[in-house]
Amino acid sequence: MSLETPRLQREFKTMQRMVEIHCRDHHGTAQPCPDCREFLDYAEQRLAKCPYGEEKPTCAKCPVHCYRKQRREQAREIMRHAGPKMVTRHPWLALMHVADKLRKVRHPMELRGSRRDFSKTPRS
Repeated sequence: MSLETPRLQREFKTMQRMVEIHCRDHHGTAQPCPDCREFLDYAEQRLAKCPYGEEKPTCAKCPVHCYRKQRREQAREIMRHAGPKMVTRHPWLALMHVADKLRKVRHPMELRGSRRDFSKTPRS
């Protein structure tokens, strides 16, 4: 599955790094174990279908809960553990994640209206 926008690609890269930190510390593997790999595949699928696209807020601030309850709790656990470690291990991704938290969150229906193609509307 491919993530089309740079913002979503960066979001997935951040999640990958967090999962790697979490898995290394909890499961003792250099690369994500099968369970963590399955979670990453799920996260990538959800990001690819994100209605926000380039305007995506951080998951914690998002009004759309696209993860199933079990996966959402798994993501929280991973982020709770790996988030603080991101500052020293991946400072640029951590900084960008903090910047993303500052974005104003708009409901997807508001975004849909702002993305309309107005070139087809008749001019007065």
